[in-house]
Amino acid sequence: MVASCTRLRDNRRVPAETEVLDSPSGPVRARTSAPDAALAAATAVALAAAVEVAEPGAVGDHLGVQAETDRVVTHYFGCLSPGYRGWRWAVTVARAPRSRTVTVSEVHLLPAAEAVLSPAWLPWSERIARGDLAPGMVLPKVEDDVRLEQGFEATGEDDVDAVALFELGLGRPRVLSMAGRDDAAQRWYAGTHGPRDPFAEQAPAPCASCGFFVPMSGALRGVFGVCANEWAPSDGQVVSLDHGCGAHSEVDVQVRSEQADQPVLDELGYIEVGRASAEGDDVPVAGGPPQP
Repeated sequence: MVASCTRLRDNRRVPAETEVLDSPSGPVRARTSAPDAALAAATAVALAAAVEVAEPGAVGDHLGVQAETDRVVTHYFGCLSPGYRGWRWAVTVARAPRSRTVTVSEVHLLPAAEAVLSPAWLPWSERIARGDLAPGMVLPKVEDDVRLEQGFEATGEDDVDAVALFELGLGRPRVLSMAGRDDAAQRWYAGTHGPRDPFAEQAPAPCASCGFFVPMSGALRGVFGVCANEWAPSDGQVVSLDHGCGAHSEVDVQVRSEQADQPVLDELGYIEVGRASAEGDDVPVAGGPPQP
């Protein structure tokens, strides 16, 4: 019966003649034959069992019958649930030897070839992405992280420990490996703080010549540093030497000299206006030829 359950879950076809099954004592040949006539005819019993388990209106037409072993048969019905397109109900029925009574063994909802399945499950440590970490969360430790390598302990010699403290990360169990440094450098350089960012492409000068650029120490010193300009969009973040923005310390706004045009005095023409008299009537003011 264990073999038949495995085939049911995997939704595989059972061979029509014989198959070899694994057992603790060695391979065993199990005979399979045509569906038992009494069990194959028990469609109503199988349908009633599926309807009892499923939600109303979720069981469709009878799709077929399949023999599992002697006197064990599985009936298949279509699934009408909107969220289970391509799935089917599998009802396994059986009977005892020399008995005509059909009993229901189990009812399952199994995926067919065209079923819509969820993606393969991944551990949380593998599916977490940048930006998922929230305050108070702790990420799982990765023992074999290729981005890290073994650190070094104190030796007791001041000169040796001083070099190790600067170059090797003394006092930490693990430090960045070459693969970890390369991965970080590629990610930073191709990101928003590298030379392909819109700020950098329109910057008047690179970060390498800016007074607010703080070089990094270690192996990444020749490529990256930290921006210390509070007005820059990358303040407090790692930037590449060829990054840039409009807050560079050594550039200024180009001021255009705008000279006002000299006023033009029209000495040839004039405009006839009227002034109010004591009686309130407009009196034209004469002078000069009339305007065209």
